[in-house]
Amino acid sequence: MTITVNGLDELKKLSGTDLGTSDWIEITQSRINTFADATDDHQWIHVDPARAAEGPFGTPIAHGYLTLSLFIPLFTGLLDVQGVTTKVNYGLNKVRFPSPVKVGSRIRLVARLAEVEEVPGGVQIVVDGTIEIEGAAKPAAVLQSLSRFYA
Repeated sequence: MTITVNGLDELKKLSGTDLGTSDWIEITQSRINTFADATDDHQWIHVDPARAAEGPFGTPIAHGYLTLSLFIPLFTGLLDVQGVTTKVNYGLNKVRFPSPVKVGSRIRLVARLAEVEEVPGGVQIVVDGTIEIEGAAKPAAVLQSLSRFYA
């Protein structure tokens, strides 16, 4: 379920709040191939199903950065900030990829709004996120993301 806030003051009140769990997104071979084309990263472990079947994971796996890039659509399903003029990604404090995402897997985000701090003209939020793989013991990614919202 999406949490909707209107403006920076309401956003500030959410500091320290668990945002919940997103819907699942399936990682298809088509999505992996599209990402490979966009980034010029055509390593066989991602885009060659026949060769990947003989590799260490028995199937193609998603690029770690593909998994990371899906943070935004997963996150926007959890928190909708209205009443602001601009929303920008500011960066990452940390990211790790504990487990590969095999083609055909589904992933989702579990997130917590760790901090909301004022910056000139707006606020910066720090989100602690875990991208889970359905049925897997280890997550696909653990990260701390920074975003800025301007009035």
